Amino acid sequence: MSTIKKQVEAVIPTPFGSFNMLAFSDDKDEKMPHIVMAHPHFDAKDWVLVRLHSECFTGDLFGSKRCDCGEQLERALELAMQQQGLVVYLRQEGRGIGIINKLKAYNLQDKGLDTIDANTHLGFEPDERTYEEAIAILKSLGLSKIKLLTNNPLKVEALNTSGLEVERVPLEIAAQKENFAYLKTKKDKMGHMLQNSLRE
Repeated sequence: MSTIKKQVEAVIPTPFGSFNMLAFSDDKDEKMPHIVMAHPHFDAKDWVLVRLHSECFTGDLFGSKRCDCGEQLERALELAMQQQGLVVYLRQEGRGIGIINKLKAYNLQDKGLDTIDANTHLGFEPDERTYEEAIAILKSLGLSKIKLLTNNPLKVEALNTSGLEVERVPLEIAAQKENFAYLKTKKDKMGHMLQNSLRE
């Protein structure tokens, strides 16, 4: 059972509007807590738009075109502000393998492996992420009905099996030449629900 809890909250002005930033961790001195960017007036008693966004240092911070993560994060923040929702930023870099191994996986991809084969070649599962702490965060905020902004069926399943009521909302970003193969692998091998992203 997760013992994660809110450690601190502060107002953060962004290009999309002012969010309340909440830091969640087991330890008050944790240097890399999970972060919630919450609309100040979200209504936990109603359906709430939620994005569970796993950290992507390369995409979120530097705008890497190898993935669609940075664009997904920006769109999620925009929608959260428009619809009084929230974004949960999970410290699970590289689908849970960390930035060093993620860069090693990129090198393998440059030699011809796809994103899944690169991870398994390094000794990892295709996706090492877990969502127990994200679920604990949502429940601690009083949420029970989630409009989940995702294309990933594993996230939907994780929340559904936790007792939360979930309605999926697509979050598709048009593929670019640099990430077309990556997104196609996610659709074909991981079951991501991509209907429009891969139109050529």
